[in-house]
Amino acid sequence: MSAPQGSPAVLAARAFARAGLSDADALVVSARDGGLRRAANACRAHRKVAVLTGPAAGPAELARELFPVTPRTFVVCEDLDGPAERIERVRPAEATTRPWRDPQLVLVLDPFGRFDEPSWLAGTPPGPAGWALPAAAFARPAAPAAVRALVLARVGPRVGDLVWDAGDAAGPVAVECARLGAAAVAVAADRAARAAIRADVAAHRVKAAVARGSSPAVLAHLPEPDAVVVTGDAGLAARCAARALRTAVAVHAAPEPAEAAADAFRAAGFAVETISLTTGTEADGPRRAPEHAYVVCGDREPGRGVPQRPAAPPARRVETLAEPW
Repeated sequence: MSAPQGSPAVLAARAFARAGLSDADALVVSARDGGLRRAANACRAHRKVAVLTGPAAGPAELARELFPVTPRTFVVCEDLDGPAERIERVRPAEATTRPWRDPQLVLVLDPFGRFDEPSWLAGTPPGPAGWALPAAAFARPAAPAAVRALVLARVGPRVGDLVWDAGDAAGPVAVECARLGAAAVAVAADRAARAAIRADVAAHRVKAAVARGSSPAVLAHLPEPDAVVVTGDAGLAARCAARALRTAVAVHAAPEPAEAAADAFRAAGFAVETISLTTGTEADGPRRAPEHAYVVCGDREPGRGVPQRPAAPPARRVETLAEPW
């Protein structure tokens, strides 16, 4: 087979042209050379992604990473501009069973997304105009903006990352991470909390997911996170930190649970720092008492390696929030 010449962007442009779509608002990522997990995270967070494939990182492997948690449509491109060119539009479940000859690229499309809107920027969308939004910007209770600013600074969410936001106050940080281009999932057992998260996702026009259920069962069905943000007991902190590849953060209003979270992070192989914040603004009024927060920040220590995921349990659907427009 003859392969088209040019950069990955040129290859992606040809593939989108064959599919009858513009490439102006698409991300171009590579699943080759160990990049499958990050490519899948980009597909979770963005509506239109061109994924360069390779050995052990083709349509089937990409589909297994995304299905059934993230509904997407695949356009598989083989031998572009060659004598055996084939362009196939399939569902992810179908991609795992179809025989593929030599796929070069997969277009991963959100079936609920709206494409090809006018934009001044091609490729990666610009970041938000602001982050660490005011607490009033969320439908459910949110930590003060100064606390979330510190959490986001330590998590460093970016394209290709996956962040878990788990615990009693889950939701606002997941929305903030999604606004910054990362894939995000909020783990919320309470139905009212999930409804509030949906409202925030719709209000801020982002892609995020909510996992229905309680820890530890629900965590076993989620993809590995680059970072976790936890508001809850030490047991939840320990279970989340055990899966985090890079960073773990916990937020508490009192020193005792913060110390327990710090111990859990250390046991999971993190170097830990605890930061105490006192927040309050003139807008809160003179009678509003300052709020105290203890932010436990953990970074995985060099040489400790990354956690090994246990054998996968039977498949369980995690609710994925559809695009709100």
